[in-house]
Amino acid sequence: MEYCNIKGMRASRIVMGCMRIADKTLPETEKVIVEAMSAGVNTFDLADVYGGGDCERIFGVAVRDLEISRKDYILQTKCGIAKEADGRITRFDFSKNYILSAVDGCLKRLNTEYIDMLLLHRPDTLVEPEEVAAAFEKLQAEGKVRAFGVSNMSAMQIQLLKSADIHVVANQVQFSPAHTALVDSGFNVNMYKDESVQRAGDCLEYCRVHGIALQAWSPLLYGFFEGSLLNKERFPQLNAELDRLAEKYGCTSAAIVFAWILRHPGFSQVVTGTTSPQHMKELCVAADIKLTREEWYSIYLSTGKVLP
Repeated sequence: MEYCNIKGMRASRIVMGCMRIADKTLPETEKVIVEAMSAGVNTFDLADVYGGGDCERIFGVAVRDLEISRKDYILQTKCGIAKEADGRITRFDFSKNYILSAVDGCLKRLNTEYIDMLLLHRPDTLVEPEEVAAAFEKLQAEGKVRAFGVSNMSAMQIQLLKSADIHVVANQVQFSPAHTALVDSGFNVNMYKDESVQRAGDCLEYCRVHGIALQAWSPLLYGFFEGSLLNKERFPQLNAELDRLAEKYGCTSAAIVFAWILRHPGFSQVVTGTTSPQHMKELCVAADIKLTREEWYSIYLSTGKVLP
């Protein structure tokens, strides 16, 4: 397993995403955690809204039952999305009191004294950076959170937070061969093409300049949870290229997708969504696969993209 440095933390480049563990039994969840850590994964991604809080609760029980030392894993969770009991999102909330209350809830469910990285989940247009800074300062001073980041934010949204001296260490964004808005506009600067539209606001380049670790979520999906890009009927050329490279490197096509993302120097980590121990094992080999520049572009073009 290859690792990256995030504010002094040696973090695995493959992250176990725990969004779906509430759908599994506790023994099933424990089994995939063991498989992930056996493959070198030490970073786990959660959020207070995943499973209505049950994902954090189950994870907390699992690591306790498995007797995993707290120093042996990096715990990342998110807050900022307010939901009703029926699952409806009612607002995004970066107010000081909301953040402090949310973190206390996370700590209780996760059965831990501290969170390694806390991410603000979705941009709150009513954000007051000084209020966020006050919340972060209090959480850090109390030893409840060690580092802070964001999720799904543009360059200027991050810059707005930084105006209050908030140190952002990570930004989790959607990225896959079938979801390439982060790089499309860079290829098509100043052109009359749909691809030239800056849907991410120079997020990729901004994070690289400022040393902010980019984490890719939904690496195997297209659209917003619309389906798997490994669907050979929908993406025949892409899958043919993935299969070709999978044979070359002796791995699965899914692992090639992960390797494709990690080949980009802007991306530090990929977040898995699997709850299968076997799939977890297969995906983790991606951290050690180094695709060539030619192979990276061949995958990009196999989705139907055209370079100008």
